[in-house]
Amino acid sequence: MSKKGIQLAAAILLYMMLPYAGFAKPVNGLKGQAPVDTLLDAYNVSWNSPGPGSAQSMPLGNGDIGLNVWVEKNGDLVFYISKTDAWGGELDAPKDPWMKQGGVLMKLGAVRISVNPNPLANSSVFKQILKLKTGEILVQEGEGSSAVSFLVWVDANQPVIRIETKSAGLSTVSVKLENWRAGLTDTILNDQNGRIAWYHHNSPATDPHLANLTFGAVIKGNGLINKDKVTLQSAKAITSQLISIYPLTSVSGSGAHWLSKLELQIGKIEKLKLEQTRLKHRQWWQQFWQRSWVFLHGDEQAQLVTQGYVLQRFVTACAGRGVYPIKFNGSIFVVDNPAKNENADFRAWGGQYWFQNTRPMYWPRLMAGDFDIMLPLFKMYAAILPANKAQVKQYYHHEGAYFAETAPFWGGLNFMGPDVKANYTNHYFTPILELSMMMLDYYEYTGDKAFARETLLPVATAGLQFFDQHFGRDASGKLLLDPDNSIEMFWKVHDPAPDIAGLHAVLSRMMKLPAGLVDEKTLLKWRMLYDDLPPLPTTSENGKTLLLPYTGPQTAKAFNSENPELYAIYPFRLYGLGKPDLDVAINTFNARKQRAKGCWVQDPIQAAMIGDADVAKEYVSFALTRKDPHFKFPAFWDKGNDYSPDEDNGGNGENGLQQMLMRVDGKKIMLLPAWPAGWDADFKLNAPYNTTVEGKVEKGKLINLKVTPASRLADVVDLTKK
Repeated sequence: MSKKGIQLAAAILLYMMLPYAGFAKPVNGLKGQAPVDTLLDAYNVSWNSPGPGSAQSMPLGNGDIGLNVWVEKNGDLVFYISKTDAWGGELDAPKDPWMKQGGVLMKLGAVRISVNPNPLANSSVFKQILKLKTGEILVQEGEGSSAVSFLVWVDANQPVIRIETKSAGLSTVSVKLENWRAGLTDTILNDQNGRIAWYHHNSPATDPHLANLTFGAVIKGNGLINKDKVTLQSAKAITSQLISIYPLTSVSGSGAHWLSKLELQIGKIEKLKLEQTRLKHRQWWQQFWQRSWVFLHGDEQAQLVTQGYVLQRFVTACAGRGVYPIKFNGSIFVVDNPAKNENADFRAWGGQYWFQNTRPMYWPRLMAGDFDIMLPLFKMYAAILPANKAQVKQYYHHEGAYFAETAPFWGGLNFMGPDVKANYTNHYFTPILELSMMMLDYYEYTGDKAFARETLLPVATAGLQFFDQHFGRDASGKLLLDPDNSIEMFWKVHDPAPDIAGLHAVLSRMMKLPAGLVDEKTLLKWRMLYDDLPPLPTTSENGKTLLLPYTGPQTAKAFNSENPELYAIYPFRLYGLGKPDLDVAINTFNARKQRAKGCWVQDPIQAAMIGDADVAKEYVSFALTRKDPHFKFPAFWDKGNDYSPDEDNGGNGENGLQQMLMRVDGKKIMLLPAWPAGWDADFKLNAPYNTTVEGKVEKGKLINLKVTPASRLADVVDLTKK
């Protein structure tokens, strides 16, 4: 191409991109530029070659609606549409037995957008960029008069997908729905004037929690006309086109009922001005990135870990504000699985929520300041509570409740009396304690008293009631947890450490809640239960005290690869830096038998909490760089024990890295508790009591410390000065 031609192409592309340029001004009162303003762009994901398929897709979303976006070799822009509440019924499940439990979280379908003339027909110029600051994907194809660009975004504030196309010359645009369920379980509507409409409707005969659930979308755009019921095309040659896709999930008795609801939703959105919605969308993302940040500096590993941290947080934000929590086994970004001859509706381990696998994405939301992303998790379990309480009353004739380790989004329990056969998740009662611990943290971070009254107290109180009334006392009057699983590792054992640690941790904090939240009668019951708690099981080896996974002779068979004794370090935080008997925690961690890395392994967090910088760095680095080799996107993590893109790797990596920078205990804020040599950092993290902590690490020293509010500076301990 000639120099003049290159200049012409550059000028055309600049013209094409003018509507996409510019960001909102910095928010939340920061003076000057924050590090996130200058450092984030370095972690945009940029590709110079197209597709060819969904394994080479980028994720995008608004917290509820998700896209897997890629470009095929012929230049077509293609994306899968997903939604956090698009649950199909049992009839939609593939043959895999796990897929028949808990509903099938399905794609809505795929959309293909083609431009004629094809910009890649005579050119190899291509760029696909994930723009993190604005939550957008920009695609540029071709050069000169054939150049075309696509701007793809899912409105952060409205349920609509936008695709804006611009071409340097006149072209025609075609939009096609590709739905592999069409004619089987999905309906594509006929006689749609200037739009495509389709839906999936669950049978009234399926599980009542899924019955009549209907999800689908409408595609439309000014100047687009129907070629057939699945294809729209521009009526004349154009240089720009806006394509809007409006998804909806609702409980509807018929497709017509669903469509009438969606048309009302579309009408409200179409009254808004595109430019204003785009600006507000970009402002939402800017405010999101201003909540917190972590940027490491040093070697290549530091850069890769930062990339993993930033992109995991982005993926979580894309899927974390919907009706239901994030699925550990792929979130809403699963893609085709040729190895199993399965399409993008399939995921190993099915539709149920596994608490042990779901929690990793939520613990790091606290220091990240992503409190809105935690609410779907809390709302789901709070909604489950009444039915679970009723089942506990029916089965055991006492009060309280627990959450099964593995359950659909509507919950439910099986009878688990002493004679029920042992199993990985039978006699496993821990989740309600850990969830209560997380809710206590949420309240401590936000000060939200309405949340404390309406969500924390009902859940935590029911959990404590269950343990108090479900289990008897031993000869000394202490609570006797038997039979009780020590998580999935040891089945039906005596006084398992995770539950004892959880009861100690939750009760001690519940009894300290502010006056007015808890009545004296309830406080008295909690004090009595606390006095009844047995101590954590311990042993002595070579003069060193070690925690044990359960009480008594250690003869139980191991069924998994976990270290239950370390629950006293994390998640229940009875041991660690700043607490008594740190040597017990260090000895126990160093003696741990299970040392696998990645997935749901908690070692990076526990290592950081006891101040072991080297092990924390090793495990965090593994978790935040463990890309699935079959995928192109650098934060689609390898499946480990789960399914790709696995969310546990990234969540535990986030949590571990945060804990390396900052450890909180009540009002105490300990900085750089497990910071490795050779890494520098810029960071801003959230702490309890509506506090943010911002600073830099240079050569192992903390500088430029800023604590908001300033009164909390008195609670900060710089551990590099010890």
